[in-house]
Amino acid sequence: MKVSVNWLKELVDINLSIDELAHVLTMSGLEVEEITPVAAEFDRIVIAEVKATAPHPNADKLRVCEVDAGTGAILQIVCGAPNVAPEMRVPCALVGAKLPGLEIKQAKLRGVESNGMLCSAKELGLSDDHGGLLALANDAPIGQDIRKYLDLDDVYLTLKMTPNRGDCLSMVGIARDLAAVTGRQLRIPAIPEVAATGTTSRPINIEAKSACGQYLGRAVTNLNARASTPEWMKRRLERAGFRSIAPLVDITNYLTLERGRPMHAFDNDKLQGGINVRFAKPGERMNLLNEQGVDLQPNMLVITDAAGPVGMGGVMGGLESMCTLDTQNVFFEAAYFDPDVIQGKTRTLGINSDAAYRFERGVDPFSPRDGIEYATQLAVKICGTPQTQIGSITEALGDLPQQVAVRVRPERVVRLVGMTIPTEEMIVSLRRLQCEVENIDGALLVKPPTYRFDLRIEEDFIEEIARVHGYEKVPSVAPVSSLPMTSIPEGRRSRSSLRHAMADMGFQEVINYSFTPESWETDFAANTKPLWLANPIASQMSVMRSNLIGGLIASLKHNLNHGEDRIKLFEIGRVFLADEASIAAQPERIAGLAYGARFPEQWGEGGQKGVRADFYSLKGELELLLHGLPLRIEKSSHPALHPGRSAQILVNGKPVGVIGELHPQWQQKYDLPTAPLLFEVDIAAISAARAPIYQPISRMQAIRRDVALLVPEAMEIQSMIDAVNALKLPSVIEFAPFDIYRGQNLDSGKKSVALRVVMQDTDRTLTDSEADSKVSEIVEVLSQKFGVTLRK
Repeated sequence: MKVSVNWLKELVDINLSIDELAHVLTMSGLEVEEITPVAAEFDRIVIAEVKATAPHPNADKLRVCEVDAGTGAILQIVCGAPNVAPEMRVPCALVGAKLPGLEIKQAKLRGVESNGMLCSAKELGLSDDHGGLLALANDAPIGQDIRKYLDLDDVYLTLKMTPNRGDCLSMVGIARDLAAVTGRQLRIPAIPEVAATGTTSRPINIEAKSACGQYLGRAVTNLNARASTPEWMKRRLERAGFRSIAPLVDITNYLTLERGRPMHAFDNDKLQGGINVRFAKPGERMNLLNEQGVDLQPNMLVITDAAGPVGMGGVMGGLESMCTLDTQNVFFEAAYFDPDVIQGKTRTLGINSDAAYRFERGVDPFSPRDGIEYATQLAVKICGTPQTQIGSITEALGDLPQQVAVRVRPERVVRLVGMTIPTEEMIVSLRRLQCEVENIDGALLVKPPTYRFDLRIEEDFIEEIARVHGYEKVPSVAPVSSLPMTSIPEGRRSRSSLRHAMADMGFQEVINYSFTPESWETDFAANTKPLWLANPIASQMSVMRSNLIGGLIASLKHNLNHGEDRIKLFEIGRVFLADEASIAAQPERIAGLAYGARFPEQWGEGGQKGVRADFYSLKGELELLLHGLPLRIEKSSHPALHPGRSAQILVNGKPVGVIGELHPQWQQKYDLPTAPLLFEVDIAAISAARAPIYQPISRMQAIRRDVALLVPEAMEIQSMIDAVNALKLPSVIEFAPFDIYRGQNLDSGKKSVALRVVMQDTDRTLTDSEADSKVSEIVEVLSQKFGVTLRK
């Protein structure tokens, strides 16, 4: 909002410099974003009258003017403006005047002497209009300084308003707040009652009483709508960002600017019957003032006459009932509309409305009568004729909001503000804000003024006390506390260590939104009941994610579209589960994705045609990440993963995540050339690992024996490894497969698995017979348990 400093000083008895005023407003919560002088710096520019003009003897587009600038002599000035004419009053820069980037000197233009310059609005820095001279009113006093006449010594402050301060969206609102903070006297002019002189009226009914608390109307007849809006009103409106249109419209806009009281003026002759305030009916439609046709919704409040809607309550009037230059009889509307009813309507309709901007933040419910009296006064003064008749005010009441007194405890004020404020000073501060205050048994019973919709609970009033007292007076005290150094278990995995481990393996971190499309939940989690957002930031981000896979797939697509062909990504973030109501329903997980070649392009690996990442390469990287944990991978299924190439991750026998290749169905749906590999693990389950334990390195030579076993095709190799580990054979330090063969010379339904057995003792070198004995024991156990045989 733009605030005139000179106008503000008329309403509040202050004597502050511009910088001091800006500081006071900012510290009171009304942040000053910009300080803008009305006009640039210049001097010796006065009001002058053009007495006569004549063609320039040496230039077709120049005129030689005789000008009276109040100096006691007629000045000859050469002017090239197309609109210069006799009897015109314009700004005149005298010889010696200094304008931005220009100093006026006596000179000859094409051989004709010129003693000054007649000015346009652009040359005065008032606008970009350079089409002609700035024409002034015919009664502008000749010789008067133009800065004084046009009030150009004013400065405008652009304030950044917070949504809760609807009471400060007017000059009077800013003045009230400034007077409260500074303790200076408020000088708001009283609005006198305008007596009725006619009998024209219109009945009013409020059908939607909860939406409209009060509706006042008054007819004023025989006005001259072609009268000119006073220059002072035009200047105030235009400098505050309003466009001067016509006097009746300007009057309602001026009330919005000065008093924060939105109003509307109907052409009384275009209304039929009485006024009714109700919600729209199905199928109703109307044309707004901006010539936009709208289909009215049942939750939209409308002002209607006998023929139908003539305006949207608190938003905008109707096109058919608007005032024009031919309007003679006007019907003024002043009402209170509930903020909840107005909120969101301009966004739904895609329009801007100064009235709705204020009503949805809260307008004083007891200001309509003052508003309609002020509008009547201005209309009669500006547009009145000897035949003007003023009708009586017609009023209808709905449900008006009631201000409730709130108990404020002084000791709580001191505790929350962090400094001692005497109770009497609290009372003074609240009364400056025009609150009603009673001190009852040491507690303050405070009732806010009717225009403060943001004062509802004790903390609101405490904030106001601190604001009026002065935020800068609150001492800046550093907190004093002990900060013990807690021990961190050596085996604990922090998020930072997980990030570093992933980065060391060539993965790059991504950060995705927790809001996802509903289709991701259906595809990657088979989640038919996701957590829906009440107010999503976009229609395609309507639910909360229950896994990290969707975000990784989207990041993969983004990188593929930008020409990348080898991609390794990971993300650490929370997921949101709908089946629990505790913090456990928001576990933190780490997920990784690998796509393309296993190694970067280089001559030894054949570049893009080299070995591609597969299930086992990602499994190996996962084992590195979870090193030190009792990790186990078991075949399983998951909605996002390939049915035959997915597994669950177990730690200490408990499922903690999944790993596998993307399901072919989703590969096709999301248009991926090949399927990426993915894993996802709960961080809480892997954050605690076993601390490193020192074990001596044996100086003795290890012995390796390789065995080839014929096993059933469907048999899992892990089961054999588990059986051998369960034996806990001394000196056996490794038992692992290194080759699998399927092909000729094997019985149907069989496969050959080659395993290595590595044995080593810390005290002595094992003999061949000892090594062979342990291998035989292993083969015997596997034969008895699984029916495997040695391949010959």
